[in-house]
Amino acid sequence: MSRAHHSGDQPSQRMLRVGELIRHVVAELLSRGGINDPVLDGHVISVPEVRMSPDLKLATVYIMPLGGKDVEPVLQSLDRNRKFIRTEVAHKCTLRFAPDLRFRVDESFDRGARIDALLASPEVQRDLAVMGEDDADEGQDLRH
Repeated sequence: MSRAHHSGDQPSQRMLRVGELIRHVVAELLSRGGINDPVLDGHVISVPEVRMSPDLKLATVYIMPLGGKDVEPVLQSLDRNRKFIRTEVAHKCTLRFAPDLRFRVDESFDRGARIDALLASPEVQRDLAVMGEDDADEGQDLRH
């Protein structure tokens, strides 16, 4: 099986390693104010993940401004500064070539909040309580 087919299922160790390296560089740039842009200067931006394409030529950088505020202006600012950020990545990462960067909003926070809300709903809590009682009954049957 070729690497291209394998990488469609799960990212390779190399993809994960390069993505983490780029994540550190971008996060450091954003945290120390290394990008001269007033929009970015006014925000604390987390970089929870960078996903690499199988050929390592494209890095998708997932970002989230603190509190989820001003997402669109922050994305636009990062896009405007893409060449500078790519140059910094090239200088700090020992890669044959600097990947193209694209910036996306990390929506995993929203998904996590929705899942938490669902789990806390009365219907799910009731179902979990009923399931717990069933498990306890089965445990008693096994002991006798």
